[in-house]
Amino acid sequence: MRQLIRPASPDDSNALMKLRIEAEEWLANAGIDQWRSPGFRDRALAKWQVDIAEGRTWVVPDAKGELLGTITLARPDADFWTRSDDPESAVYVAKLITARSAAGQHLGGRLLDWAGGVARDRGLPWLRLDVWRDNAKLQDYYLREGFEHVRTEAPSHRLSGWMAQRPSSLVVHPDAPLCTVDTPGLTG
Repeated sequence: MRQLIRPASPDDSNALMKLRIEAEEWLANAGIDQWRSPGFRDRALAKWQVDIAEGRTWVVPDAKGELLGTITLARPDADFWTRSDDPESAVYVAKLITARSAAGQHLGGRLLDWAGGVARDRGLPWLRLDVWRDNAKLQDYYLREGFEHVRTEAPSHRLSGWMAQRPSSLVVHPDAPLCTVDTPGLTG
């Protein structure tokens, strides 16, 4: 069965927060303190709503319409990516979250492959991201997905800053591509 990815709609906000809360709890149970600071959820939801309105957030629904994963194609973060990085040469991944029910499906990696395809379609050579400096397990995950560590920045007002990139041409999970549907809410 084809697995679809579609633009998020404002109606997905609650389901996106449900995914995030599930991820927060999973991270906490794994001993990783990420996203649990007071006020983080409210700020995350406000940012997501802007990203949804601007067409940057995408979701993967299951056959019943429940969200299994999400990815946001962000703007280059000026706290990390500088002029010398040629920030306009990449698509930037943010808010990549998959449901625990999708474990074992390589959905996170398939979302990264899809984002690499977006970069290729735009004629851009790189897929980039930044993650929390203290989350070594997540950094290792991205290294296994073909990313190379570029550098780590540590601005005092940010917890992320481990920066990585991979060529947009790299496809790690070629046997299970996501199929893009351009209509929000369409699941099959």
